[in-house]
Amino acid sequence: MKNIFLLFVSAIFISSCSLDREPETTLSDRDFWRSEADLRGACNRLYIDLPGFLTGRGHDMRSEELVGTTPDNISSGNRSIPETDADWTDPYNKIGVCNNIIAKGAHIDIAEGTKNRWLAEAHFFRAFYYFDLVKKYGDVPLILKVFTNTSDPEIKKGRDPRETVIQQCYTDLDFAAQWLPDVDQTSNDWGRVSQSAALGMIVRIGLFEGTYSKYHKLTGGDSRSHLKRSIDAAEAMFKANKHSLYPSFQNLFYFDGEGRKNKENVFVKVYGPNGISNAITWHNQSASKATQATITRQMIDNFLYMDGLPRLQSAHYKEDIKMDDIFDQRDPRLKMTVFAYKDISFKDAEYLPFDNVNHAGFGYPIKKGYMKEEYDSDSKETVDKMIIRYAEVLISYAEALYEYNGKIDNTELEATVNTIRNRSGFTTKLTNEFVSTHGLNMLDEIRRERIVEFIDENIHYDDIIRWKTAENVLPQALLGLLFNAAESAKTDKELNYRFTDASGVYNGVKVYDQPNIYVIETAAGRRFNPQRDYLYPVPTYEISTSNGNIEQNPNWK
Repeated sequence: MKNIFLLFVSAIFISSCSLDREPETTLSDRDFWRSEADLRGACNRLYIDLPGFLTGRGHDMRSEELVGTTPDNISSGNRSIPETDADWTDPYNKIGVCNNIIAKGAHIDIAEGTKNRWLAEAHFFRAFYYFDLVKKYGDVPLILKVFTNTSDPEIKKGRDPRETVIQQCYTDLDFAAQWLPDVDQTSNDWGRVSQSAALGMIVRIGLFEGTYSKYHKLTGGDSRSHLKRSIDAAEAMFKANKHSLYPSFQNLFYFDGEGRKNKENVFVKVYGPNGISNAITWHNQSASKATQATITRQMIDNFLYMDGLPRLQSAHYKEDIKMDDIFDQRDPRLKMTVFAYKDISFKDAEYLPFDNVNHAGFGYPIKKGYMKEEYDSDSKETVDKMIIRYAEVLISYAEALYEYNGKIDNTELEATVNTIRNRSGFTTKLTNEFVSTHGLNMLDEIRRERIVEFIDENIHYDDIIRWKTAENVLPQALLGLLFNAAESAKTDKELNYRFTDASGVYNGVKVYDQPNIYVIETAAGRRFNPQRDYLYPVPTYEISTSNGNIEQNPNWK
C-alpha cells in the first residue's frame, strides 16, 4: 500500500490549479491556501480526472451486455491477481487530493458558507471514489487524513468494513448536499457538482448497498436502512423539482441533450469549453461506437414487445424472425439503441451483418449516442458525458420501493417506470394487474426496465453484482447477430461456421431457440466462481507492503 499513500503526499502539490490552467507543481503548498480562488482552483483537479467516454470504462465489457474484438477477462472469468492495479491505485490517488483539499481548505480565512461550498465538492468526490472501491473490493482502508511523512503507521493500515466506508460516504454526501449550490445556480459554471448530484449519489449508493447486502446476506449492516437512504434522497429530489426527463430518448445522447437546458442531467463530465477550463476537450465518441463494442443478443431479448410482454410470451414474436424484423412491434428504445439492417434515420450508416471487419464481436452495432457528421465538427465531439441522469433516479426509486416494501403501487409505477416508457413512445403500462394477469414478476419487470434503458451506460455490471445474478448470466454463451446469407458479404465458412443449427444447438450444446445465431463466445470458455468473483482481487503489491495488515479477498490465490 505504500506506493499509493506516497502518492497522497505528492497530491498535496498537484491539487493546486488555477481556473484556466493545469496544476502548478512548482507552487509551494503552504503558500497556496489563502483565498476562495485557491480553494476553487484546487477543486478543478477533481473534474479533470472524472471518467469519460473513452477513459475509465468507456464501454463496460465486464458483463454479458457488450462485447469487443476479444473476450473480456472479467466477463469471461479469466482474470488473475495483478501485482498492481489502477482500479485500486487511481481512486486512492484521487481520494488523496480530496483529503488534502478538506484538510488545507478548512484553514483558509474566508466566510464559513463560502468555504464549505468548495469543501463540499471534495467531500462529494471522496464519496464517489470510495464507493467505486467498495463496489469492487468490499472492505477497503478508510483514509481521511493527509500523510506528510512515510513513517505514519496508517500508511500500512488494514481494511475497514465496507459498512464503515459506506457510512462515511453518506456523511460526505450529506455535507455536500447541505453546502453545494442548487443545480440552477451552476448554469453559468456548468459541470460542477450540485445538491442534485449529491442526492443522486445517495440514491445510487443506497440502492446498491441495500440490495447487495440483502442478496449476498452480509452481516454488519442493515439492508433496509440503505434502501431507505436511497428512497429518502430520491424523494428529496422530487420535492426540489429541479429535474425532468428530456423529451426525446434518442436525442438525449446527441448534441440536443447538452448542458443545463437538459433537465435530465444530474451529474456530468463536461466536454468542450466550460467553467472548469478554457481548453476544449474532445471525446471522439462517434468513431468508437462502431469499432469498439457491440450489444449481445442477450440484451436485445430484454426489450419487450409493444403488448408489454417478453419475447417468448408475446403474440408478436415470430419463430422465424429475421434481422430486420426484430424491431417490429418492439419497445421503441430498441431501434433507438441498435442500428437496423438499413437504418434510414442516419444516412450512410447501413450496417450489413458481418460485412465490416471492425464490427466488434459480431453483436448488434450501437446506435445510442452515435454522433453523425450532420453535426458540425465543433459540436459533435463535445457532448457532455452523463454520469447520473434523472431516469436512473426514477427507476432506482421504483426498485428501492419494491425491495423495501415488498410491493409498489400503480401510482408509484406511473411516476417512475411508465413515465420512462412514455418518453420513448412505449405506451403499454406496467401495473400490478398487468403483472398478475400475465404471470410476470414485478421485480423482474422493474429490473428489465433498468436493463434496456441504460444499455452502454456503465450500469449493468454493477447491477448483476448487487443482484447476485452474475453467477447465472456470465458463464453462459454470448450470442450475437442472426446470419442471413442473402444480406452478408461473408460466407458461413469465412465466419468459421459459428452458428446455431436448426434446433438452436452449437457444438452439441443448445444455446438458443433459433437457428443461424452467431456464437460469439461459448460457455466452455466462460466461468464465474460465486465464492470469489463478486469481488476483485487485491493487488499483491498492496498486500506485501502492508506488513500483513491487508488480506486477500476470499478464494483468490
